[in-house]
Amino acid sequence: MAQQTKVPLSSVLPPLIFGTATFNYQYNPDPYELDTVGLVQKALEFGVRAFDTSPYYGPSEEILGAALDTEFVRNNLSRNEYFLCTKVGRVASDEFDYSPEWVRESIGKSRLRLKTDYLDLVYCHDVEFVSEEEVVGAVRELRRIRDEEGTIRYIGISGYPLPVLCSIAHRVLRETGEPLDAVMSYANFTLQNDLLASRGVAELKAAGVNVVPNASPLGMGLLRREGVPVGSMGEWHPSSNELRAAVKRASDFCDRHDEKLEVVGIRYALEQWIRLGASVGSRGDPASGVPWRRESNEQVGGTRLGVSVMGVSKAGELEKTMQVWRSILDGLENGEETARRAGRWTRDHEWSLNRQKAVQMMADGIHEHLDAYMDYVWDSPPKDFVNKRAKQTQKQLEPADDAWLTPAASPRPDEAEMPDPQGEVGLPLR
Repeated sequence: MAQQTKVPLSSVLPPLIFGTATFNYQYNPDPYELDTVGLVQKALEFGVRAFDTSPYYGPSEEILGAALDTEFVRNNLSRNEYFLCTKVGRVASDEFDYSPEWVRESIGKSRLRLKTDYLDLVYCHDVEFVSEEEVVGAVRELRRIRDEEGTIRYIGISGYPLPVLCSIAHRVLRETGEPLDAVMSYANFTLQNDLLASRGVAELKAAGVNVVPNASPLGMGLLRREGVPVGSMGEWHPSSNELRAAVKRASDFCDRHDEKLEVVGIRYALEQWIRLGASVGSRGDPASGVPWRRESNEQVGGTRLGVSVMGVSKAGELEKTMQVWRSILDGLENGEETARRAGRWTRDHEWSLNRQKAVQMMADGIHEHLDAYMDYVWDSPPKDFVNKRAKQTQKQLEPADDAWLTPAASPRPDEAEMPDPQGEVGLPLR
């Protein structure tokens, strides 16, 4: 059980979070074939101390729970040394249930799959797909669980459209008198879209939100030389063909300058968000990027750092991402002294600053090629979306006003069948 605490999330959340949406069929043909135990172990060695998942991400919670339930983890870390973040409310691609009954059951099942007595941070998942009233109700129930049962520490919301996220954040504060601990936005601070920094931060701060993690720095895989990812569930990315064509032109520009779009994209988003997201960031200890070498927030300046969620599937991707992260930390204000004390090259700070300038120059060129598609956003939910769970509820209510939908009458996330890879593709993961 989590200890009751009034410590702000911004004091303890690590600024780099390992997102495990990749432990699923939309990003990988078979996530069970990934070396997730080795991947999680390597991340922990690099200093990563926070993981993000969701019941909606197929087997992600189960896989992550198993990867953390190993002799290696038990021998090297106690449970209070790492953060577990998950979500409630999204049952399937076209089903959402924010009822108190479902929230309670979902929390219990997430704890079982993750093999933990408590959850550090729980988001209401993809809030734009339901009414604001439903979201506020779910937040109230999560807070009741936090206060009465102690199995949740912090509570937030996640989603895509910034106007919706900001509106709900303000409403939660207005109606409950308590602001959200976190609002996680995805694909809204990338090479293609900087709306989270230019518009979102000020509004969310005004609503009292403590931390705003930036997820999907490559726009759910849009900003890659190879194009959007395709797993066993087929084509699912919501971007338009015109946006993809603009991204292809930007990628070709990178190729001509001996760079890869995704390499520039990752560094740009992580490096810029550390600074632009600092006012809604965290003072938690950053991952050092050096195996088994702990680094405190004080060692990299002692200020809040913008929080980012990274997603990787392979050890090589993790190692490259951590090399980039380490270099970004070297570029912070006292990076030269940090590198010297750690026994690294004394000019790592200078190298980092030079790389920062090169990436910014490439970003300027990429923005020119994206042109009209800078800050372009897709519809979420799509215009024809219908919540099938809501329709099921309506049908059950027709015979009698008190025939409320209960978790027992609903398919559980871990019992739901995966869509046919050859059939209709569901909505994307985030």
